[in-house]
Amino acid sequence: MDKMAALSGVRVLELAGLAPAPFAGMILADFGATVTRVDKVKSFMTLDRLARGKRSIALDLKSPRGVETFRRLCSKTDVMIEPFRPGVMEQLGLGPKTLMKENPRLIYARLTGFGQDGPMASQAGHDINYIAISGMLSMLGRKDSNLMPPLNLLGDFAGGGLMCVMGILIALLERNNSGQGQVIDSAMIDGAAYIGSFVYKSRDIWPAERGGNLLDTGAHFYDTYQTLDGKFVSVGAIEPKFYKVLLEGLGIREDDLSQQLNFKTWAEKKKNFAKVFATKTRDEWCEIFKGTDACFAPVLSLDEAPLHPHNQRRNTFMKNGDEYEPTPAPKLSRTPGNCTPRRQPSVGQHTIEVLLEAGFGQDEVTDLLKKGVIESQTKSSL
Repeated sequence: MDKMAALSGVRVLELAGLAPAPFAGMILADFGATVTRVDKVKSFMTLDRLARGKRSIALDLKSPRGVETFRRLCSKTDVMIEPFRPGVMEQLGLGPKTLMKENPRLIYARLTGFGQDGPMASQAGHDINYIAISGMLSMLGRKDSNLMPPLNLLGDFAGGGLMCVMGILIALLERNNSGQGQVIDSAMIDGAAYIGSFVYKSRDIWPAERGGNLLDTGAHFYDTYQTLDGKFVSVGAIEPKFYKVLLEGLGIREDDLSQQLNFKTWAEKKKNFAKVFATKTRDEWCEIFKGTDACFAPVLSLDEAPLHPHNQRRNTFMKNGDEYEPTPAPKLSRTPGNCTPRRQPSVGQHTIEVLLEAGFGQDEVTDLLKKGVIESQTKSSL
């Protein structure tokens, strides 16, 4: 890893999981940490798509020697990320009391949906359940329709992986002063609720039912509209001066612009907006609003977004093989994230390399391989 990377020298073990934990590990790897994903033996493949820049070892944590091996790795690790239900790591003999006694500087990140305690802590769940309990899901969806989760972005990735990374970075910073690690209880419910702080603290500006307010598709000037070619555009002209520009581009005349926030007129005006937007293609509307302050933008598909001139100028995406993927954000001036295309590790690809680096002897690694405690795709290297 480049010595100029922001997190160069930080060593991370990430126990294999799906969505939030891999995302957290990927962020740390993007900004220079050495991240090793710990996969199960006999798994052969992984559904993890967020492993760029990581290494992989295959280790049997259900065997005593596998547990011992993991403990030795943790003794030389800065951060450990685990995504299991409360109590699982303790049952394996790998709870924070054990690992942090052996390595007091270890930052032990526990990433779950419901958290480490509470009546629901041990229940199964997914993103949609976590954001439901956080209160955020109740705000998402159009009027007179079912609630609409934003894929699994709010719980898994924003409230989960991203907030966990924030906790890790805070703990790393604090460790510079205390010399001590700590346990991070990162619950997706807590994270999603915290991200929704603005909503909770601004309930006075949400007077209507869901789908009838300023930012939840109630307003005609803050919504999406279908165009003549079946595509979509977005408008967010909240401020009066921007609303005026939007109306000019649409060719709509309103005699009293002060009525913009009169919610009683929104439904009718929304119908009018929909009729007007349906008269031209998305690209024609893009040309009309090009360079204006109408707070207008086309709704781009996943195939289109990487090719948009603004995204290309900022290198928001990079080509990795036949696919595009987002580049690390935010962009740091001296120590930016790694934006070069990197392969995803296969299960057990770096087992031998990682163990040798950690001080295991070659005979010891060979014995672990023979007994099936570890697996490697590079046995010949011994």
